Amino acid sequence: MALLFFTAIGFNVETVTFKNLKFQVWDLGGQTSIRPYWRCYYSNTDAIIYVVDSMDRDRIGISKQELISMLEEDELKNAILVVLANKQDIEGAMSVSEVSQALGLTAIKNRKYQIFKTSAIKGEGLDESMEWLSNTIQNK
Repeated sequence: MALLFFTAIGFNVETVTFKNLKFQVWDLGGQTSIRPYWRCYYSNTDAIIYVVDSMDRDRIGISKQELISMLEEDELKNAILVVLANKQDIEGAMSVSEVSQALGLTAIKNRKYQIFKTSAIKGEGLDESMEWLSNTIQNK
C-alpha cells in the first residue's frame, strides 16, 4: 500500500507495518516551496493522510485550497482520505467539527474519508486513525 502523508516539514520515506499491512509512506512537507513537487508522488497512491494544524486559523483556508486541488487530481481519484486535526491538546485549537467545516469535508461525496482528533506530541488519535485506514483499505 502506498500512502501520502502531508506534514509540516521536509521529505521522508518509510515503510510502516500496521496489523499485517505494509505501507510505503511518503511524508511530504507542506511548505509553499515544496507543494509543486507533491504531484510527483500521486501515482499508485492508495491513501492520503492530510495533517492539519488545528491552531492555525489564519492558514486553514490555504490548507482547504491545497486539499481540494489535490483531490481533483485523476491519479488520486480512488485514494482514501484521512485528515488528522492535530494539536488538539492545545487550548484554543479548532475542534474537529470546525476543522472539518473549514476544509469543506462534508462536500466530499465520491471518496471514503474520515477526520480524527490527534495530538502528535501525546500520541493521541494516531492508533485510531491507522485502525480506520487499515480496515477501510482491507474492505476496499
